[in-house]
Amino acid sequence: MKHLTILVPDGENNLSSIVGAYKIFTRANDYWKKAGKKELFRIELAGISKKVDFYNGLFTVTPQTHISAIKKTNLIIIPSLNHNYEKTVQHNQKLIDWIEKQYKNGAEVASICTGAFMLASSGLLDGKSCSTHWSAADTFRTKFPQVNLQADRLITDENGIYTNGGAYSFLNLMLYLVEKYYDRQAAIFCSKVFQIDIDRQNQSAFTIFTGQKSHGDEMVIKAQAYIESHLQEKISVEQLSSRFSVGRRNFDRRFVKATGNTPVEYAQRVKIESAKKAFEASRKTINEVMYDVGYSDVKTFREIFRRITGMSPLEYRSKYNREAALQ
Repeated sequence: MKHLTILVPDGENNLSSIVGAYKIFTRANDYWKKAGKKELFRIELAGISKKVDFYNGLFTVTPQTHISAIKKTNLIIIPSLNHNYEKTVQHNQKLIDWIEKQYKNGAEVASICTGAFMLASSGLLDGKSCSTHWSAADTFRTKFPQVNLQADRLITDENGIYTNGGAYSFLNLMLYLVEKYYDRQAAIFCSKVFQIDIDRQNQSAFTIFTGQKSHGDEMVIKAQAYIESHLQEKISVEQLSSRFSVGRRNFDRRFVKATGNTPVEYAQRVKIESAKKAFEASRKTINEVMYDVGYSDVKTFREIFRRITGMSPLEYRSKYNREAALQ
């Protein structure tokens, strides 16, 4: 029988990701037994404290064992760390060291949402792909520049390390792991029991793009402000670099370093974010919104909108604006 360790870190973390992981794998085990097979996993909640409080003591979790009692495990699940992820990482160095040791001893590791901060702190994500909650992406990029963050991805899978996007999208990662360790039918069964859409691939439609503004490069901040205040204009990089008296190559380099996007990508994301808000809150047609954000070619607008959100403009409007969809 394989061993599954669901971690309960000290400090503020997300109870739902611990309970959800436990329930889905427990149900997968039950499905496996009813199919005439042996339980695949022995599931244990483990930590470094005898109990961990959640939501100001409203709930308490009592880990079944201390990590020091687990000499070998096959799969480790790191829960979401809520919003105080950096503080939680500081208080859980023993857990981080244990994760690194277990991975090097053959265990696979899955992080949920901002649990990626704990995983990245171990060094195991260096040079690998990773996802996390879109709202924590800028902080993550700054803190772990050696990690290939792909915040649009719902799930990453590389060398026995799995990560996922934000909040309750962890349920999709759990289904992904059930399919990987059990089989497709077990994953389908769990998706039906827990009513989770199976095979979701990205979290792009849920992203609210605000732009990385905490980088400290005043020239780039001014360039960002200019892009954001001239939505309807088609601005070339040459115009921007000239406006701020910086060479094109140097402008590009500084902009990418500061924001994680090229100037063109940044302008596209700003325009599409504005389009999304218009689709959500107004009765404007797709063409009207397209013109408002500076596009004149429908095909180009649709392609960029789909690339950034994972949906067509019509699909997005139908999903998030019921009144407009009924027009």
